[in-house]
Amino acid sequence: MTQNLCRALLVLAVPMALAAQQPGLEQAAATITPDDYAWRVGVIAHDSMQGRDTPSLGLDKTAEWIASEFRRMGLRGGAEDGGFIQQYPLTRVVVDAGASTLTGGGVRLVFGEDLLPGRRASSAQASGGLAIVSGTLDLEAATADGALRGKHVVFVPTETSPSLSRREFAGISSAGALSIMIATDAGDQEWDAGVARAMRPSVRKGWGEQARRASPVPSLTIRLSSLARLVEAHGAELATLRARAAAGAVVQSLDGLDITLSINLREQMISAPNVVAILDGSDPELKDEYVVFSGHMDHVGMGSPDANGDSIFNGADDDASGTIAVVEIAEAMVALPSPPKRSMVFLLVSGEEKGLWGSEWFADNPTVPIEQLVANLNTDMVGRNWPDTIVAIGKEHSDLGQTLNRVNGDHPELRMTAIDDIWPDERFYFRSDHYNFARKGVPILFFFNGTHEDYHGRDDEPDRIDAEKAARIARLVFYLGVDIGNAPERPKWNPESYARIVSDG
Repeated sequence: MTQNLCRALLVLAVPMALAAQQPGLEQAAATITPDDYAWRVGVIAHDSMQGRDTPSLGLDKTAEWIASEFRRMGLRGGAEDGGFIQQYPLTRVVVDAGASTLTGGGVRLVFGEDLLPGRRASSAQASGGLAIVSGTLDLEAATADGALRGKHVVFVPTETSPSLSRREFAGISSAGALSIMIATDAGDQEWDAGVARAMRPSVRKGWGEQARRASPVPSLTIRLSSLARLVEAHGAELATLRARAAAGAVVQSLDGLDITLSINLREQMISAPNVVAILDGSDPELKDEYVVFSGHMDHVGMGSPDANGDSIFNGADDDASGTIAVVEIAEAMVALPSPPKRSMVFLLVSGEEKGLWGSEWFADNPTVPIEQLVANLNTDMVGRNWPDTIVAIGKEHSDLGQTLNRVNGDHPELRMTAIDDIWPDERFYFRSDHYNFARKGVPILFFFNGTHEDYHGRDDEPDRIDAEKAARIARLVFYLGVDIGNAPERPKWNPESYARIVSDG
């Protein structure tokens, strides 16, 4: 037998071995088509889904549609009740403007007209004196002598220093301030826009420490005209203070002026959806282990209309593209004559744009044992940029990287190369849903094509998705999932990575 013939037989042996291990593999992968992909992206990134904010009716519609697709495929529901929708708790918070005031010296200022709450408002009731901070130089020294302790603090801005830096805010907070107010001379139109933003309901996690996290010191914005009414009879000349842009910071305590701040919130418990579906494995023992495919179905919702009247952020790449990759992979798995040995979990989460909420809830409240999750393959933004390359973040942290390289090499027909993270300084490893699995000890790979000029913009539309490329990426992740599902051993962490990400995380 010639060397060339031996080499040819060896090449043929690889796909023959794969076929023997998993019958119908190529035919199942072929169900992932660009047309299917484009159509499904068009469904969930359509204007009717209203940008899929968390929470929103559009997000609920998206979750129900994905659940209906999984139900049609014959998958079983993976939520706690045996259905496909897992709900997690949120808290909707709104400032009660009528019951939130600042009073002192015979003056009553009200929220909406005179004051605006900061981003993380919390209910508060505090009485004390008032101190005005002006100037921008050596603020830390000026506030270090106890002059702010037990007092409400107003920062008078200038054109060159319109607000406080995060460090300066933290310094005033740690100096014992009761509240921190930033004065503004915004005109009526700008102020009204601020009122619309600040007084609309906000949403927070409904569990854990972060559910109760608010600024330890209430932060507010106060109109200069309203501040003048409050302090004009107590020796403060705001025009003079505002002129001190480049001067050293000065704290002026207003003797005889005691004020009371009352912030009252109304809170309502609500929920948001994850979608969970399971394909049971074919091996009597290994079916109790799971490969998890994930993507986030939420986006950032709606905003004010642009010049074209478009107010909807459709999020076709971020992350309808990754969501539909999971749906397409699920359909291909169902098309196999026999499932892989391990079970497959198809998880579409929400709240990613708010802080990885849905995946955090699932990782903390898994519907299958967390220790039985052998790998998480996360797809987030896989429909744009290079036609022949996808970044696989996390390759270096476990032997999943080696497995991916081998599977990628076995399928040159995909014309797709999975490369290492080329943006380590961006810390993308910690910025998508896979991280909540990694911190629990589940090896991960994160498939990501990088951001682009339409990232979180109104032009992230379905017609800009490269469905042909995205379908090839989905096939690659499908082949990888089958390989992991049939492997005799679970994926293994790099010990140094485990110690850094899991043990110390």
